[in-house]
Amino acid sequence: MRCAGNLLPMNRLRHLAVALIACAAWSSAKSPAQSPARIHFRLQTREVVEGRLKSFSTKNGEREALIRKWFAESGCKGANLSEQGLDRKLPPNVICVLPGETQQVILVGAHTDKVDGVGDGVVDNWTGAVLLTALLDSLGGQLRHHTLIFVGFSGEEKGLVGSQYYADHLTNAQRAHIEGMVNFDSLGLGPTEVWASHADKSLLDALAFVAAASKLPVSAMNVPEGATADSESFVRYRIPRITLHSVTEKSWPILHSPSDKLAAIKMNDYYDSYKLIAAYLAYLDDALKPAGAAKPGKAAQ
Repeated sequence: MRCAGNLLPMNRLRHLAVALIACAAWSSAKSPAQSPARIHFRLQTREVVEGRLKSFSTKNGEREALIRKWFAESGCKGANLSEQGLDRKLPPNVICVLPGETQQVILVGAHTDKVDGVGDGVVDNWTGAVLLTALLDSLGGQLRHHTLIFVGFSGEEKGLVGSQYYADHLTNAQRAHIEGMVNFDSLGLGPTEVWASHADKSLLDALAFVAAASKLPVSAMNVPEGATADSESFVRYRIPRITLHSVTEKSWPILHSPSDKLAAIKMNDYYDSYKLIAAYLAYLDDALKPAGAAKPGKAAQ
């Protein structure tokens, strides 16, 4: 998560989260097609997820290479696995495409880099990068309605360089196919939080419903003024976005500090975040319907 400016108090919006859960549950009761009973996914073992988390590197190039390696081991190969070089001397974005029945896309992102010279960058954002590979395992067991594109963004700590480059280099047609961008950054410091003030309502409603149905915790926590995340690179293209994290006012100082180490991670909360996000993405695949018939053409890559 990129920090800038002075730290301001965060605003916990638990009443909003409760209201969203009630609203989402009510709307889902009217729409059986969006019932959680219809979603299917599988969970990678906690042993594997924790093992990957513990295999972190403090070198950004090695971090990107590890994510690419684990994508390949999970079956993402050939033309579906690629690197996107940037205009700056940074590691590339790493991209895994999980083809679906249509060209409609759910984009799943997390940055692979850490801030230079401080801490190990396990929280920010090796936690998010590792989940990209686990989520591919979770969702790759069956053909999905949407094409799912997993992107490990480079250069987030340099000013959202990788995500902006990715968004800017899509064609208008490719952007039009993206129905939602789900980003995660700095997980595992506690239960799952959502940047509610910078999330599109449809994605926020769906998250609240899935959390209630799966009995996994989530609450709304807005990050400080001046901070940002890769999801914001898609705003000017009017692509719906949401960022999941775990940072609270108390734990915020861990980011970009010597305390950003493996010891800061609460493994039970981290694995719960993984379970919630896997269920959420499977639910979105069923709940997000294309505006019309599937359009011909190439999916965003």
